[in-house]
Amino acid sequence: MLESLYVLILVGTVLIVVAAFSSLLAFRFGAPLLLLFLSIGLVAGVDGIGIDFDNAGLAYFVGTIALAIILFDSGFGTRIATFRLAAAPALTLATVGVLGTAILFGLAATWLLNIPLVEGLLLGAIVGSTDAAAVFFLLRVGGITIRDRVRSLLEIESGTNDPMAIFLTVALVETIAAGAGIDSVGIDVALGLLGQMTIGLLGGFLGGMMIVALIRRLAIDPGLLPIITLALALSVFAAVGAVGGSGFLAVYVAGLYAGNAKLANATTIKRFQDGLTWLAQIVMFLILGLLATPSQFMDILWPALLLAAFLIFVARPFAVWLCLLPFDFQRREMAFVSWVGLRGAVSILLAIVPLIGGLDDSRLFFNAAFIIVLVSLLLQGWTISSVARRLGLVVPPRTGAIEKYELELPGSPDHELLSYRVVEGSPVARGERIPRWARPSLVIREGRSMRAQYAGRLMAGDYVFLFISPRYPPLLDRLFARPAELNPDDAEFFGDFAIDPSARAAGLAEAYGVRLQPGEEAMTVSEMMIARLGGEADYGDRVAAAPVELIVRQIGLDGAIVAAGLSLVPESGRGSQIPLFFGRRDLLAMLRRLFGRPAKDS
Repeated sequence: MLESLYVLILVGTVLIVVAAFSSLLAFRFGAPLLLLFLSIGLVAGVDGIGIDFDNAGLAYFVGTIALAIILFDSGFGTRIATFRLAAAPALTLATVGVLGTAILFGLAATWLLNIPLVEGLLLGAIVGSTDAAAVFFLLRVGGITIRDRVRSLLEIESGTNDPMAIFLTVALVETIAAGAGIDSVGIDVALGLLGQMTIGLLGGFLGGMMIVALIRRLAIDPGLLPIITLALALSVFAAVGAVGGSGFLAVYVAGLYAGNAKLANATTIKRFQDGLTWLAQIVMFLILGLLATPSQFMDILWPALLLAAFLIFVARPFAVWLCLLPFDFQRREMAFVSWVGLRGAVSILLAIVPLIGGLDDSRLFFNAAFIIVLVSLLLQGWTISSVARRLGLVVPPRTGAIEKYELELPGSPDHELLSYRVVEGSPVARGERIPRWARPSLVIREGRSMRAQYAGRLMAGDYVFLFISPRYPPLLDRLFARPAELNPDDAEFFGDFAIDPSARAAGLAEAYGVRLQPGEEAMTVSEMMIARLGGEADYGDRVAAAPVELIVRQIGLDGAIVAAGLSLVPESGRGSQIPLFFGRRDLLAMLRRLFGRPAKDS
């Protein structure tokens, strides 16, 4: 008995270690990490090494706990500013988008698999939600940065679309198990969804308040603090689910509230959650891979491949277009959001529900969902970086190499203690004057500590400690980072000219015939750009001002645009028509007088 237990522990830990080391391959070759984890589970399973795992209930239980941990960490790491940036379109995608995808896919599945409509819709609900965790991993591996608005949209969607897919799946499984048809899915299901979402939102908000209050008021040992935080989060998940709400939505909202509450020990909690989230993903993906039986895939391979193609090229793009149309997204942004509709662990986890429910075609749902997930990871997961570049959504790096350390500072959530290592070529290493608010508190040079006033000019290799407000780190990063090396494509991203954002918009209209909207004549270029961006601008944002395009290069502390570029050939593909009554030499001369000289770099 004990020997079997030891063997089980050994096999489990070896699989986890192999999965963890497989991340090195993902970093090296840009492979979707989720695909590697699933592949290890498949290789170790009944058709591979021979581990016979067929406990659907246990797999669903472990996967549910793991998903709750992942969603709490996702919410905890989402800044409220990010949430506000794209909350409305993201939540629309997470609800209407999931429903629309499920309906379109369900109709196709009904025809291709020759199954009842209610079963087709069930398969649509199973693959209706996205898994963006692998997407952001691939973006980091590829060394590219996506525009903040699009990244925020994908981040929020990934954290909030699971409850909709889970509710639809459970409701349809119950409908099929009861022997009812599609005509019974009506107002009761809609009211049930509304109730679950409402209870989930309210429970998550109250649960987040409880977590924050307990952490602040109780003298908890630092070693126990992350464990207690996680236990409280899981208790919120379970309690809300027990009273009929969406526990997944609740745990995400609780994480969002707690992560933005400026907790003094947030860094300690975050580090613990990072490691635990990795473990949760590895365990969940391995178990889901072990549960699959690849030898059964051939029975449904071709219809599943056709359904995967329909999901990727028809259902998801149409749902994204329908949901984002009212929010003034550009076509290339919609195209990228459509392509990032990766299906992952949640789809496979939901495919277990029919197995648990004892449906006749349960293995059909599971195998079809598994094949669709594999196709999605192979086709979309390996091409995200190239598609982002092709669509012009990659923002050049703002800074180059930087060595930065965040230090825990108990009792002061309104300030941060940061340490930078001065790198060769950075502005401070070149002698650039440091603003008063960024004066170091301590400098360590060649193993000797000294006050900043005695250190003189900072030198490469110095360690600098600063006690500052949380609003300043992005600016400090620019001071202590080596300038980013831009390739020619990146340099072109910022346009043909550098323009003065404080100049009047009327001058821009006079130079290029830009059609100003009512009230913009009295604005500066900065004010006009911010107004057209919906009231908030960010690095890399582009403003269509036919026949040219304006690009945000730098944002000041007050949110105003302090550096901007102008592109003669708009990225959107609309040709730029230079006024015929200007010669090019005359045009360049006038632009220099109005806005400054042409940019030689970004």
